[in-house]
Amino acid sequence: MIKSFRIFESNLEIRRVCKDLGISNFQIVDGLVNVDGGVDISDRELTKIPIKFGRVEGNFYCYGNQLTKLEGSPQSVGGDFSCAQSQLTSLQGAPKSVGGNFWCSNNQLTTLEGAPKSVGRDFNCSNNQLTSLEGAPRGVGGNFNCINNQLTTLEGAPTSVSGNFHCNYNQLNTLEGSPTSVGGNFDCSNNRLSTFRGIPEYSLN
Repeated sequence: MIKSFRIFESNLEIRRVCKDLGISNFQIVDGLVNVDGGVDISDRELTKIPIKFGRVEGNFYCYGNQLTKLEGSPQSVGGDFSCAQSQLTSLQGAPKSVGGNFWCSNNQLTTLEGAPKSVGRDFNCSNNQLTSLEGAPRGVGGNFNCINNQLTTLEGAPTSVSGNFHCNYNQLNTLEGSPTSVGGNFDCSNNRLSTFRGIPEYSLN
């Protein structure tokens, strides 16, 4: 009885938080919040995600906060996921799969470990402090953008990118580790390259 009461009490608290955040069309399963639509908790000065999400069918926006970690993020997102413009140093806790775009730009990331395994559209990790792309998704259905970081190598980059690949404004002196397949343009301008060895056989800006 005590255990059941605690679960009930916890669910009441979760429902209160969902109401405060304007989240509707949700179900609570084993303490996780599944949402049939989207979630927008952006620009709220949050230092953490206040509840734990399971599956979100639409978009999940938590950008413009003061998050230092993504604990509590959905395990899967059907639409876009944005945690941009925050204070993240790690992507641990990020969704395992994102059907749309994944934006983690303008943070303090030094690694992509914890990033989704698959992203249906664009992946944007620009304007961070990345020194490696280890942990990046293996395949990206749209564009991949890692401009304005501190990359000296492309090791760990996705194997295939359906759209454009942007790695300009880094400190690259080699293109070894580049994707083997790029469907659009490959932009590696404003680096320290002495050779283009390793570049995919696609257009170069």
